[in-house]
Amino acid sequence: MTVFSHKLTLLAALCLSACATATTAPEVQLVTAEFTVLPGDEAVQLRDHQGKVIGQWAGRFERFKLLQGAQHSWFAAVDTETNQVLVGQKEAAQPARILQQTSTELVVDDLCWYYSQANQQLSLFLIGDRGTGEQWLLAQDGKWLEKALPVRRLNLPTNASACAVDQHKGLLYLAEGDTALWAYSAELEQAEDRQLIDVRAPKGHLSGEIKALELTAEGDLLALQAEPAVLLRYRAGALEQAPVRQPLTLEEPEVLQLTQQGLSAGARASRLSQLNSTDKAGQMPGSGVTPAFYQLSPTLETAAVSYRGDAIDDPAVWQHPSDPAKSLLLATDKRAGLAVYNMQGAQQQFLPVGRVNNVDLRYGFHYQGQTLALASASTRADNGIQLFGIDAQGKVSTLARIATQLQDIYGLCMYQPAGTSAFYVFANSKDGTVAQYEIKASDQGLSGQLVRRLKVPSQPEGCVADDKQHQLFVGEEDVGIWRFDARANATPQGAQIIKADGQMLVADVEGLALWQADQPYLLVSSQGNDSYVLYKATAPYDAVLRFRIRLNPQLGIDGSSETDGLELSTLDLGPGFEQGVIVVQDGRNRMPEQGQNLKLVPLEQLKAVLQQAGLK
Repeated sequence: MTVFSHKLTLLAALCLSACATATTAPEVQLVTAEFTVLPGDEAVQLRDHQGKVIGQWAGRFERFKLLQGAQHSWFAAVDTETNQVLVGQKEAAQPARILQQTSTELVVDDLCWYYSQANQQLSLFLIGDRGTGEQWLLAQDGKWLEKALPVRRLNLPTNASACAVDQHKGLLYLAEGDTALWAYSAELEQAEDRQLIDVRAPKGHLSGEIKALELTAEGDLLALQAEPAVLLRYRAGALEQAPVRQPLTLEEPEVLQLTQQGLSAGARASRLSQLNSTDKAGQMPGSGVTPAFYQLSPTLETAAVSYRGDAIDDPAVWQHPSDPAKSLLLATDKRAGLAVYNMQGAQQQFLPVGRVNNVDLRYGFHYQGQTLALASASTRADNGIQLFGIDAQGKVSTLARIATQLQDIYGLCMYQPAGTSAFYVFANSKDGTVAQYEIKASDQGLSGQLVRRLKVPSQPEGCVADDKQHQLFVGEEDVGIWRFDARANATPQGAQIIKADGQMLVADVEGLALWQADQPYLLVSSQGNDSYVLYKATAPYDAVLRFRIRLNPQLGIDGSSETDGLELSTLDLGPGFEQGVIVVQDGRNRMPEQGQNLKLVPLEQLKAVLQQAGLK
């Protein structure tokens, strides 16, 4: 089934009434001044303030969850007979528009809302008790999708029983029955790393199965324990400490509801008792706040590698001399060799040269009577430099292996001084050494001559050279970015120009690319927070803006995260990329969960963001 496509213009105050008492326990009501939602045994009814039914949906609905904001609010429930997820809202003076979509991957035992203010995405977690969970994207940029989009599959404990989300911290809390409480990242593109909150006694404080979780406005985590019936309170900022225990006079409670009116618990969603509590539900982050990141979306992705794990690392772009649509993407597979993709994302060639890490290329290299594009890659098995040639038809061939004196080769980039026929390769080692080799062709073959050594204090990787301004930028992974004079006869002394401050640029510092615009820019992958930062490539190297590459729901392409290498090209690369492209490695490839690949974003998207920011 689909939802109606529309803007998320909702009532500002949707909340659960807490009029229930321990003796009467009437139906829980989702209410505003204009309408009421009544979850019953056979249906959910939407009524206006005069009690008139303006919408009704048949089913046995449980696990009602509310997401409330200053401007927008939603409710969701699970039909226990059909395994359908119901999402409701109320637009001004109109009946609610509904998503009613079946979960085909798991039996839904609980669900939780998450609104990512940074990425402007509204999603819903579906939790099952057989080790499986899903995260559905429902809306992006204030617009519902035509259909809920399962983006992220979660590997959960086999007896997961309840969930709750801290909207401000972006954390999904998960109860593992009577065994443990966990915290996961709630962001769509984040890893599934988890943090232990509590465990079963005597090592922890759990003594019964956790049936429900809620978050208070102050950030306290509330856990409803069924037998014995106890409410556990984990204080915000001190979740690792022993929870405050509040015994409850309820029989086998399974539902916990926290609203602006108070806290209720009971055995069923339609029969709750109000608890003696001053707690109130928190609100989602305000949509009026300017997001910290601009957002770009990929329009193409390459085929994924056939195995899971860290594989693809760094891309390079080759433009076909006469037909841009036949241009190529090169990508290092650090398990096995160099992959070559066409501009539709299909793999064209694979050159099994071993564990290659970074790749770069330059044009106009004369060798054995041919004019080739010369590509080079760092080979980690033998601390060498592998050279490739790309002919005018786009065939990639291995040329030679250049030995280096580096002890643990890692990153690499090329330099072709403007107005000369010289070709250089900068290769770096994990000890901070950066070696500059000149590549020469003769009748005897190809050779690499060491012409200079540079040094940064700790492990580098990504680098890029400005052929016009003769500058070399080197990323020191945990520290920031250095600038050196790229010319072979220049001083080896460099200067740190950009710091990884943990805010604008978050370590690790990985891929670097140069944008030769009227104002040259340096593009950097900020791996620590799945983002990209654009700096001016001239002193004082000011930060211009930062952005993320999030999923494209219309094309079914997930976003990028944990990016290692990247490339930016201003060349015409054929339909869809006439103005150039941004190519990034995707460390966590989703939709479906597969091996790593590359994501491609038309360069005009970044140009539009610069205009939006008033910078170009």
